[in-house]
Amino acid sequence: MGAQGDRGAEQGTTPVSDRVLTLPNVLSVLRLFGVPVFLWAILTEHDAIALVTLMLSGLSDYLDGKIARRFGLESRLGQLLDPFADRLYIATTLLGLAVREIIPWWLVWALVGREVLLGGVLWWVKRHGQTGLPVHFIGKAATFNLLYAFPLLLLGQGDSGFTAWALPIGWAFAWWGTVLYWVAGVMYIVQARQVVAARVAATG
Repeated sequence: MGAQGDRGAEQGTTPVSDRVLTLPNVLSVLRLFGVPVFLWAILTEHDAIALVTLMLSGLSDYLDGKIARRFGLESRLGQLLDPFADRLYIATTLLGLAVREIIPWWLVWALVGREVLLGGVLWWVKRHGQTGLPVHFIGKAATFNLLYAFPLLLLGQGDSGFTAWALPIGWAFAWWGTVLYWVAGVMYIVQARQVVAARVAATG
């Protein structure tokens, strides 16, 4: 996840603008357009296209956050687009890999369960006037782990010389990503409680 706006929100050093047409936002939108391409490729076993799409997604994810922070292009739209694109990629990748029986369904439910929990937390804070929560580094690290895990697990299904090392490394990234995903979820809950408590105290 490119983390547009998260460093500024956490550290208070960079203002978050209302700009829409920025390069980081364009990269996030392009990443969204890649989702149906990837889903088609993985379900029809065009694995080369699926791998390239995943790698381009990971690259754009890194670049949009890097560019946003480097050139002060953090935006409110970016704060919404970036994590949404990440979650959509993870969801479609999980679905495709599970249907192909590359990963077990329990892993799907473990990650989807975290998203359902976070959705409830975001709904709760929105009721108190907060439109979202800043992206944590732990959450971004979890996403990077998962985005590395998926192509490696896909590579591990072939007959090439990469198979022997791709599967164990892919599963290592998958385990770390899943654990960090839930750690980030707990952090979001704690942050949400603090935000809601502050807003309740401010309104008296």
